[in-house]
Amino acid sequence: MKKILVCKEYDERETRVALIPDDIKKLTGLGFEVTVVSGAGEKSGFDDKSYEAAGAKITADEKSALAGAEIIARVMKPQSLDGIAENAVHISYLDPFNEKDLLNDFAARKIQAVSLEMIPRTTLAQKMDVQSSQTSLAGYTAVINAAAKLPKILPMMVTPAGTINPARVFVIGVGVAGLQAIATAKRLGARVDAFDTRPVVEEQVKSLGASFVKIDLGEMGQTAQGYAKELTPEQIARQKEAQAKVCEKANIVITTAKVFGRKAPRLIEKSVLDRMQRGSIVVDMAVSTGGNVEGSKLFEDVVTENGVTIMSGDLLERQVPYDASKMFSGNITAFLTHAGFYDKEAKEFKVNLDDEIMKGCLITSGGQIIHERFK
Repeated sequence: MKKILVCKEYDERETRVALIPDDIKKLTGLGFEVTVVSGAGEKSGFDDKSYEAAGAKITADEKSALAGAEIIARVMKPQSLDGIAENAVHISYLDPFNEKDLLNDFAARKIQAVSLEMIPRTTLAQKMDVQSSQTSLAGYTAVINAAAKLPKILPMMVTPAGTINPARVFVIGVGVAGLQAIATAKRLGARVDAFDTRPVVEEQVKSLGASFVKIDLGEMGQTAQGYAKELTPEQIARQKEAQAKVCEKANIVITTAKVFGRKAPRLIEKSVLDRMQRGSIVVDMAVSTGGNVEGSKLFEDVVTENGVTIMSGDLLERQVPYDASKMFSGNITAFLTHAGFYDKEAKEFKVNLDDEIMKGCLITSGGQIIHERFK
């Protein structure tokens, strides 16, 4: 397999592209033949000419191009599978826990579907980990967005007119997004507190200059994928009350708590929002999976009766599409050229079902759903 098609995203809100010209140049040098749908990279800052200069062909007819494509690369899940050839490899986010019909459709059409969310979070697969690359940018953007709306500055400032105290930022959930949010807020001069149900991250929080909020929840841990394990109702209640006290003093609260494959836990309720300062900002980065914050809405800002702004924090990486596309493209390129998949002699990509990374992310093959979690 060496014929790659880079699709244009159908969602008007999507600004990223699956492969950028620099990586296409690398891939064509390795024997791949790349076709890009016209305009696919426009929103990311990459025009058709830059793709042609990198060695790609440009097509205005995606439907026709799909028929000859052996590898289809896109960012988000497809709107339709029409025109994709049997045994082609489709690579994108698939939201597999919530898209059972789509997975069945992939299987029925004998398309090999790779779900980028399911790439194992291992050292070997680190270069392919789109979840980490994209959520890192989202954590940065969450702080920038909140700072822009906050009616005070983040750093301490000593002036002849008096001293301005630093803003207080509270980050709940210290995964990749949370760590980047902490680092960004610290760079901007804020005082930062952070909490995570996994005590093992305390050292990482402190290494960034933030304070770790200790809440005794009993036995905790993380999944094999590196995500926090789901809390019991009693643990959630204990966490909520301890967090509320920190939220009362905070100017910005950023929630990043997601449970892989399940609905996000509700961490901040209206009763807590009512206790927060007027003008404070809450960014809910789990809004698309149920939301950590009561009243949050996808792609909308909500202002409470007491003047707290709840900002939608989902897919914030779309606001920095140049770098988001660069990182996403690097992840896809690493996947396509991984030693377990790329045949140097034949100069082509092969689906290797014996490879642990492929086992982790290939959902359908041979007309069936083969992944253990989705069979």
